[in-house]
Parts: sequence; C-alpha cells; structure tokens
Amino acid sequence: MTASAAPPASTPAPRRRPKRFRRIRLGRRVLFRRWRQSLQFRAIAIALTLTSVAFLATGSFLSHQIADRLFTDRLNQVLEEARTDISVAQASFDASDASDRTEVQALINSTMGSLSQDTDAADHRWILIPLDQGSGQSFVGVQAESSWMTSATVPQQLQQRVANADGTYWQPASARMTENGAEQPVIVVGDVVQLNQNSRYGLYFVYDFSDPQATLDSIHAVLLLSMVALLLLVGTIVWYVTREVVRPVSNTARVSQRLSEGDLDVRMQVRGANEVAQLSRSFNRMADSIQTQITQLEQLSSMQQTFVSDVSHELRTPLTTVKMAAEVLYNAREDFDPVNRRSAELLHNQVDRFDSMLSDLLEISRFDAGAARLDMASTDIFSVIYDVVEAAAPIVLRSGSELTVRSTLTRCVVQMDQRRIDRILRNLVTNALEHGESRPVDIYVAANENCVAVAVRDHGIGMTEEQTAKVFNRFWRGDPARARTVGGTGLGLAIATEDTRLHGGRLEVWAEPDNGACFRLTLPLLRTQPLDPELANPLDMPPAESFTESTARVTDTGSLQLTAPAVQPAMEPDTGQMLIAFPPAPGAGSGGERATSSDAGSTPDENGGRTEDGPRSGSTAAGRSDGTEKP
Repeated sequence: MTASAAPPASTPAPRRRPKRFRRIRLGRRVLFRRWRQSLQFRAIAIALTLTSVAFLATGSFLSHQIADRLFTDRLNQVLEEARTDISVAQASFDASDASDRTEVQALINSTMGSLSQDTDAADHRWILIPLDQGSGQSFVGVQAESSWMTSATVPQQLQQRVANADGTYWQPASARMTENGAEQPVIVVGDVVQLNQNSRYGLYFVYDFSDPQATLDSIHAVLLLSMVALLLLVGTIVWYVTREVVRPVSNTARVSQRLSEGDLDVRMQVRGANEVAQLSRSFNRMADSIQTQITQLEQLSSMQQTFVSDVSHELRTPLTTVKMAAEVLYNAREDFDPVNRRSAELLHNQVDRFDSMLSDLLEISRFDAGAARLDMASTDIFSVIYDVVEAAAPIVLRSGSELTVRSTLTRCVVQMDQRRIDRILRNLVTNALEHGESRPVDIYVAANENCVAVAVRDHGIGMTEEQTAKVFNRFWRGDPARARTVGGTGLGLAIATEDTRLHGGRLEVWAEPDNGACFRLTLPLLRTQPLDPELANPLDMPPAESFTESTARVTDTGSLQLTAPAVQPAMEPDTGQMLIAFPPAPGAGSGGERATSSDAGSTPDENGGRTEDGPRSGSTAAGRSDGTEKP
C-alpha cells in the first residue's frame, strides 16, 4: 500500500487594491503636491472652504427657521379647523335621536358629508374609529371618508392618547391622500365624540402637509444653487485676486532662479509705483550689486590666476639653476667642514621643498586654465596603494603610528591616471600620519559593480564642522600654529579634489574632534560608466570597525609586509575584461591566488565583453577596459 503525496499548498496570490483606491491615493498626492507648491491653489482652497462653512451654517439656520415657521403656521391652522369640525360634529350627534344602526349610519354620513362640503375636502380626510367594542343595534364599525383609509392609517400611539385622555391631540404620519397616489407627509388630529347611548368614537382628521414640504424643498434647492453660484463667484474672485498678487512673486522666483543659474543680466520688469514695483526695483538693484561684485571677483580671480601662473613659470628657470647648484654643493658636502656641510644639506632639502611647492602652484594654474588632462590606463589600484604605503614608511617610523591596509579584495583594476591617483592617496596618507597623534592609521578598500572606494582613517585630533567645511579650500590649514613634520602649502587637498573631479569621482570627508578623520575617495571602475547615485557606496563613513581584514602593513623596520597574497592585475587580452579578485579560500593552491575565468558562468554583453551571471565564490567581474594595463 503506497501513500500518495499531498499536493503542495498553493500560495495565495497577493491581493491587489482596487483601482478606485489607487486613484484616490493618486488624487490625494496630486492635491497635496499642489497645496505645497502653489500659493494660489492654497488661497483658493482656503477661501472656498471657509465660504462653504459660512454658507452651510447660515443656510442651516435659515432653513430651520423657515421650516419651523411654515410648519407652525400650517399646524395652527389645521388644529383650529379640526377643533371646529369636531365641535360641529358633536353638536350634530347630540341633536340626533337615531336609535338603530341604520339611523346612526345615516347620521354619520350626513354630518361628516356636510363638514366635507363646508371645507376643502382635497386637503384632508376623516376617519371614525369606535373606542368601545359593542354589539348593540346602534353600533357601527370603522367609518372613513375614503375607502383606502383604515384604522391603520391613524398611528396606534395617537389612538391610545385620544382614548385615555380628554382633549385634541395630533401626530405626524404618512398616508395616501388619493387612491393610487404616493404616501405624503400628513398630520393626524383626533378627539373623542359620542353618539347615542354613550357610544364613544375617535374622530380623526388626516391633513395633507405636502404643500409645506414642497415649499421647504424648493427653498432648499434655491439655497443649494445659491451656494454653488456663490462658491463659483468667490473662487473666481479669489483666483483673479491671488493671480494678480502671486504673479509678481512667481516672476521674482523665476528671475531669482535664472540669476542663481548664472544669468546675471536678467532683471524684473517694473510697472507702476506700488509695493510690487518697489520690490522689483529693490531686486534689480540687488542684482546689479551682485553682478558688479561677481564681475570684480572674477577679474580679481583671473588676475590672481594669471599672477600665480606667471610667477610659477618665471620662478621655474631660476629655481632650476639654484637646484643644480644645490645638487653640486650637496654632492660635495663631504669635503666641507661640519657647518658648511649642514648648510648644504639644509639648502638641498629646502630647494626640494620649494620645487614641490612650485609644482603645486603650476598644477593649480593648469586646473584654473582648464588645461589639465588625464593619461588613462587600466591599473590595479592595490599596486598604487602599496607604492604609497611603501613611500610613507619613513613618516610612519617617525610618527610612531601603525599603517595598515584593510580589504576583502586582493586586486581591483580601474581605469585611471595613475600619477594623479598616486598623488591623491599620498596626500591623504601623509595628512593622516601628520595629524594621527601616533595612533593607528587604516586604509580601507572596497568595490562594487560600479565603483571602487578607498578610505584613509586616522584617530588623531580630528576636525570641527567648520574646519570640515573648509578643508578642501586652497591654502587652508587646520591649525597654522601646529608644528608640522612634513612640508606643505595647503594646496594638497585642493589639488586632490580637482584630480578626483577629472576622474568623475568623489572625495568626501568625515571628522570629529578628538576622534580622528576619514577621507573617502570613490572612483568609477570605467571612465565610460559614471558613478551610479542609486548604488550605495561600498564603504561607510567612517568604515565599520568590524572591517578588519588586513592585506598589508608597514613593519617596525619600515618595510612593506603583505599579509594576503599579492597578485598582479589580470585582464583577458581578448575581451579586455577587468577583474576584482577576492582573497583565496583555504587550500586554493600553492600560489594563494584563485583565478577568475571569463568563460565559465559569463555571457557576452552588448559591447562584446563578458558579464558575470551572478556572484561566485572567489571572484566577480567588475567591468571592461578598452586600453592596456600598466605593470
């Protein structure tokens, strides 16, 4: 005997909201957006809302007063008429000596018929209902003017009140005043009458109240139409008034927007002598002042750039001569006495520093002139980082800090200008060691399918928010009074910012006083693929403390020690595919490298390269390169 497997339970499909709910949500969003963005829409909406509230309150009060007056007047008329008819009927019954049923029936018909002839029979009907059940010869049952009216036409509550108490009573109800007509609002008025032999009957008159109700309905319709007309009129008036008021404000906003975009010649039109005209004149004067100041600043900036460029170029030739002479003296320093030997060494060092400062000024002048160009090549960014770390080893030993490279990668090939990226990282590392207070300095490296990020984190004196906002300005220093162990002009981060901009990347800073600083450089893997703002940066600011994978560090002797197997940048010659390699898994081979195959698990893309189908253990493809890599 075999047991059959139960069919898998089907997953219920997610319920989709009806279209009307989506339309309601969309309409609500549109209204909310208009409310936030349009001053005119807000004024019209407020005016219409307040007008509606005021009109509804006034209309409700008037409607209540009119309805009460109509009902009260008609009710008083009906009650007076009913009391008169009941008195006439009772007098007729008292004057009669009818003794049998036939005579009593004739008496009722004659009496009530005469009452119907004396008044307008179209607006009321009568009903006679016995209050005491009897079987005598003179007893008659329920009598009514119209055959379709019965004792059920009279409300039971009214019948009980008439039977149990003396007086005339009334109660609203609904009844048919014609045989085939619809039910109408009525007032039923009743009292007790006596026929012969003390027989008690309830005499009820049913009065038609459809005319007052029709009048009230007409008044309501007129009030509603008046409200609609008033809202349209108020809306039109408010729209026109706000349009006249808001239009100058809108024009001012448009002119301000164009002015902020760099169109310094735009001005507002001045019409009349009112407040808006005064605003336009003041705005135009402000725009003239801004244009004048910006023009002056541009001229000063141009003069400054020209001065820096000219001075830098003019100093290059004499500096070259001085440098050659300093080299000669430095090479011959062993033949000098100690004082002259020290002077030659100082001269040599200061000339080198001056040459570096002059190079920075020349580089800044190239950026200002728009003459800076990139020498792009596919390069492993780790080779650049290791060169920077190795060059910074003397500063590491002198500062007492611990410099470590941390990453989950072992290589990452990027299209970049190696000289400029080397200059950026060298400046960031030097600044971190300079301000690190002999505390550890870490270099973090991470990448995704779009970009690579390098963060330099120190734990030194840090910076305030005001200092952070100025850190990329030219010639700015955090603390000019602080003793420096390495020379500098305050142009390093400004040049780094321009180099990053040329690569289409971002250079960001995070800092806290007494908690250090972190500079993060983000570069696109391919120059043809800019940074994707939708993708999260592969490195946080600052990087998480759990990011502890170490790939390299500077030893106590000043040498670079690789703690993870270093591999050379890899690129397939056929496809030009760049690779990001992760550290090898245990037992991955004697060389410690896990190679990435571009054939397995990849598919050709539209440009002829190959793209990974998904993440694989050990490697992932990051993009392609159109050039050749530098060793």
